[in-house]
Amino acid sequence: MSAAPIGTRSPGPLGRLLDRWGQEAVILGALVALFVVVGAMNPRFLEGNNLATIFAGNAYVAVAAIGMSMVIIAGHIDVSVGALIGVLGIVAGTMAVDGLPVWLAWTAPLAIGALVNAGIGALVAYARIPSIVVTLGMLSILKGGLISVTGGKWITDLPEDFRIANLAWFGVPAPVYFMVVLTVAMALWMKYTVAGRAIYALGGNPEAARAAGIPIERGTVLVFAFHGVFAGIASLLFATQLQVIQSTVPPNLELTVITAAVIGGVSILGGTGTVVGSTLAAILFATIGSALIFVGVSAYWLRAVLGLLILATVLADIARRRRGS
Repeated sequence: MSAAPIGTRSPGPLGRLLDRWGQEAVILGALVALFVVVGAMNPRFLEGNNLATIFAGNAYVAVAAIGMSMVIIAGHIDVSVGALIGVLGIVAGTMAVDGLPVWLAWTAPLAIGALVNAGIGALVAYARIPSIVVTLGMLSILKGGLISVTGGKWITDLPEDFRIANLAWFGVPAPVYFMVVLTVAMALWMKYTVAGRAIYALGGNPEAARAAGIPIERGTVLVFAFHGVFAGIASLLFATQLQVIQSTVPPNLELTVITAAVIGGVSILGGTGTVVGSTLAAILFATIGSALIFVGVSAYWLRAVLGLLILATVLADIARRRRGS
């Protein structure tokens, strides 16, 4: 067995696992193992209703994580996405209840999300304000504005044809189609198109990207705008799950979305990662939360588990970058 080159460190067990199989394969393996083990302990875990809750009930997190992955790969972050999803859900529900056409209630959140996040991207790109600062400010604006405008009242009596999350085709809930199709489409777009590959250049080496003729500022605005569109889609899937829409921001949603992207293999330092990993990670979170309940463990442990996964993923990413350099 040959020794490692002088000046380099041999990767640990986690690093070797990730280097050999990739983050997506590791998460997929963990999902399969979780279903097998928990299903053997409690067969009700594999029943249709529970599987629908895991996949369809959390598809909006996976969809939001697609846009978040793009933003982080481009070298930025957005901590306001949870508040934006809450606001866009209220906007869509209000339009539907007020009797506006359903197609308009469905498309308005996408357009508004794109405009809001394009404004964030413009501040980041042209005013050179760090994205964490801009989105923290937007988080406060959206949260405060939501409570001020709605007064905390819930939206009820949603039209049946508006509730897209309750649709199903061939026995499969509509949110699952959204999650799978959008994930595959964006994974292919980012891998095989010039515009998609440019996102990696933005976060990997901005100066080299600029020297190669990639418009950094315009690219940053477009990435945030895309992110806003996915937040709009996620808001519809989230808001139409139940008969009512709460006039509050989903608690810790932005952290869940960011965590899905990071644990899915998107480097918090930018430049690497895939949207497939973030979708698998979102499903993994939901599966772990459900599994804890079925094996009689408090679901509050989910946050602790996610914290450990974040630390392990970030440390593995740093180790890979050091070996690569």
